Order: sequence, then structure tokens, then C-alpha cells
Amino acid sequence: MRFRLLLAFGALMLGSQASAQSGAEGRWTLVIHGGAGTIERDRITAEQDAAIRAALSHALETGSAILRGGGTSMDAIEATIRELEDDPNFNAGRGAVFTYDGTIEHDASIMDGTTRAAGAVTGTSHTRHPVTLARRVMTESPHVFLRGSGADEFSLAQRLEQVENSWFETDRRRRQLEEFLAGETAGLSAYDVDLKYGTVGAVAVDTNGNVAAATSTGGMTGKRWGRIGDSPVIGAGTYADNRGCAVSATGSGEYFIRVGVAHEICAQIRFRFQQNLAAARASVPVDEEGVPEYYVHASEFGLEANEVQEIADSVIAEMAELGGTGGVIVTTPWGTGTYSFNTPGMYRGMASSEGGASVAIYGDE
Repeated sequence: MRFRLLLAFGALMLGSQASAQSGAEGRWTLVIHGGAGTIERDRITAEQDAAIRAALSHALETGSAILRGGGTSMDAIEATIRELEDDPNFNAGRGAVFTYDGTIEHDASIMDGTTRAAGAVTGTSHTRHPVTLARRVMTESPHVFLRGSGADEFSLAQRLEQVENSWFETDRRRRQLEEFLAGETAGLSAYDVDLKYGTVGAVAVDTNGNVAAATSTGGMTGKRWGRIGDSPVIGAGTYADNRGCAVSATGSGEYFIRVGVAHEICAQIRFRFQQNLAAARASVPVDEEGVPEYYVHASEFGLEANEVQEIADSVIAEMAELGGTGGVIVTTPWGTGTYSFNTPGMYRGMASSEGGASVAIYGDE
């Protein structure tokens, strides 16, 4: 009996919007981060360590519950990020860092790997959950990226929850601004203050094989002149494509923008997968009519975990050659999840349908 070649990901290779469900059906993975940097045991108290782990675990469970129940990757990452935006341990939402002028401005982005639709905002001042605003930009406007007062105006029109800018303030971040301003004449940069990039992010693949990514941040302490980092920049701090993977980044944003880190990782995974699939297709025997003699399931040719890790590590290394530091989280349509960072630590967590959940802080965990 003759079978025509079945390439479940063939449509993806041609750029369609089809999902990768044949490769990940019934499986899900969620990976989160709360920032990278000089995160070392002698810089973090036992109380801070416990609070951060608890916050990561809570956010991880929030998103996992959605995926476990058959929800979408988009819903899972938005809900996860909202939890982290409300936690003052992280540089996003409440607990974000101060600008040079003593205000708080937020950046966020989100991307759907199924359609490559995306939304992003920068310089918002009153929206409690910037990630939700970014998603509304994606779903309720003809645009991808809104800034400043325009983004705030759109948020009001969408009737999203608004708060006073002072609601986002914390004493810890105020002290960091004071340290920055005091050290400015000594030649310190915004990167030198506490050396923790507290951006938050989440990537997920749902039981239909669809990936999504989101990132939210307050930027860097003492930022000026309308500075925009990588977090709201699609392709730099956030990217998702069912043909490759989903990525959220954290670190020295200028360098992530220059390398296009998130897109670069996704592109390399996509092309490596396509090569694997093309080689498999070429090796299938055909009959005298040119009909392949058996099925080739694309899910069998998804990249191994070590291949995904290798690609993520190589792009972080490329960024480091320019002087950048930070990290990324990655998940693929076939369920592989990983982290890569070149800093002493990164607040992070991972959960999946295959192996429970875990959180970590330091590089040696």
C-alpha cells in the first residue's frame, strides 16, 4: 500500500499560519524570567531569595493552570506577566525603576507565533498592566507599536485599569535612583546600579503547538531622553513564530537591539529544523510514479534540546562580543524549553506537562 508523504510542518516551511500541533499535541511548556544580572548569593538576603522564588513559583503556576486546562499560549503568558508586574521584586509594573526625572515609565510587548501578530508599548505611565495594553494594541488597533501619551490615550479608550504613577513606586527603586544620581559624576552608568536587569518575560507552547512570547519592564535606572530598550522591540526583546520558537530577553537592551537577539534565535532554530525536514524528505524512497512510500512526521525532526541550547548560547555569545550582558528564555513548538545567560544569575522558572515545575536564581543551579 502506498502512502503519500505527510509533512505536518510543510505548510510552516512555506510560511503559512498553521500550528505545529502534530509535534506537540497534548504537551505544553511554560518558561519565565524575572531578569538577569549580578545575582549572587552574597548580594541577596535569605528573605529576598525566598520572596523571589515564591513570586516566580506563583506566576509559573498561574500560567501553567491555563495551559494545563487547554488554554492558549497567549492567555498563559499574559496572565503570567500580569502576576510579575504586580510583584515589587521585579523591574516591571509596580516595582519598576525610576527615570532620571523621577517618574516611572513602562515598556511591554507580546507576540503570537501562530500569526506573527504583535503589539508593543513604550513610555506608558498609568496602565497597571502594560502587557495587557500591548496585547490590546495587537488585537484592537491597526498598529503594532504605540508610545507615550498616545499609548496612554489608547489604554483609556480600551478601559484598562489605570493607577497614579506613584502607585508603581517602591522605596528600593527610589534609593537606586539616588545612588545613580550621586554616582553620575563619578562616571557610573545606569547599568552599574545594582547590576540587575529586572525585566520580566514569559514564553509558552500550548497543547495545540502554538508558541507565544511577552516581555515587560521599567527599563534602566536613570534613563533619559525617551530611551527605549529591547523589551518592547519586536525581534530584539520579544519574538514568536510557530516555524521556530518563542523568545523573551532581559539584559543590556542596546546590545540586544543591535543583534536582534530574539529574532536571530528563532530564525536559526527555524532554518535548522527546515534543513532536518528537507533531508528527511529527500531520503524517503519513491515508487516509479514518484510517490513517497511512507509517511514522514515532522515532529520526529524537531531540534533536540541540546541543539536549541547551542543556538541560544551562540547568539548570546555573539551579543557578548559587542559588550552586552543578559539572557533569554526559549520554547519551541515541539515543547523544548531552555534558558541562556552570560550573567552570574537569572531569575527563572520552567514548567511543562512532561516534568513538573522548577524555579532558580543563581547561575550554578
